[in-house]
Amino acid sequence: MKRRLNLRIGRRARAARRAGAALALTALTVPLTVAFGSTAEAATASSCTAARGPYQKQAEKFLGLPVDGRQSASDCRAIRAFQTSHGITPNIGYAGPVTWGVMSLVAQQKAAGHNPNKAHKCPTNKGRIACVDLTRQLSWIQDGSRLVFGPVPIRSGRDGYETRTGAKKIYWRHLHHVSTLYNVAMPYSQFFDGGQAFHSISGSVWSAPGSHGCVNMRSGDAKKYWSLLKTGDDVYVYGRKAGT
Repeated sequence: MKRRLNLRIGRRARAARRAGAALALTALTVPLTVAFGSTAEAATASSCTAARGPYQKQAEKFLGLPVDGRQSASDCRAIRAFQTSHGITPNIGYAGPVTWGVMSLVAQQKAAGHNPNKAHKCPTNKGRIACVDLTRQLSWIQDGSRLVFGPVPIRSGRDGYETRTGAKKIYWRHLHHVSTLYNVAMPYSQFFDGGQAFHSISGSVWSAPGSHGCVNMRSGDAKKYWSLLKTGDDVYVYGRKAGT
């Protein structure tokens, strides 16, 4: 009797362990949600999704794919490649608001071409000046009306930590700066407004939600800014980042 009872208990324990393992596996494939404003971007974390996103047609058009509004394996691979290269997570090929927001921004940045100051919003009477357009998340260096370098994509402050607008000057430069507030490396730092500075980051400049006020740059762009600018040079910040 005791032996049969032990066998039944053993079988129940093994069944419970199998059920627990199945539950854990299910948890890995439950849809994830990435919030962007009041809208959610949902998809599975395990593989390329077959789900059609709300911005499917727009994403197809942006990527030069056949525009039919239906998710295909090739559509998913192309959208996923864009997400991976621009630091969007989860990168599962779902054309949601986060992905479309970055695509729209990239389209604006490409449209700037070699004339980012076409609207004459950055002063041309200052000599050499670093311009920062928060709306398009772009920066460039000009001398008068002559473009010296850029435009290049940047990442400015998130909501609650906005990069402050207006006329500034670079007042301090530190090549190997480390933030004492956030304990993160800030290579090629050029400070122009309190703790706000141009500096490079190791991640994507397109990734949400943004910096704590600094103008984040790709390493090569920050290095070029370091070589072209000096203490006392002008900086002009204007526009407004979406979501701030």
